[in-house]
Amino acid sequence: MSDVRAELREQFLDAFDGADYPVESQMDLVPVLPDGPTTTFEAGDVRVTAMELASKLGGEQEFPYESADELVDDILDGLEAKGLI
Repeated sequence: MSDVRAELREQFLDAFDGADYPVESQMDLVPVLPDGPTTTFEAGDVRVTAMELASKLGGEQEFPYESADELVDDILDGLEAKGLI
């Protein structure tokens, strides 16, 4: 796993672990984000807000998610598929 992916994984898990799973939509995640949709995740040269994640990966995500690990893996896979990490 690349350093950027590993660092983002840790940040995403910290942010999304507090959600009430299963989560049915992106809106279920907003309350657990410290700065809501403007929460920013940074690793290496990658900088992305929660709002950008939602807009760039909306079509890639398959809700519902049963756990933070499942959600985060899907986010990271989507970022890789789009060439963003």
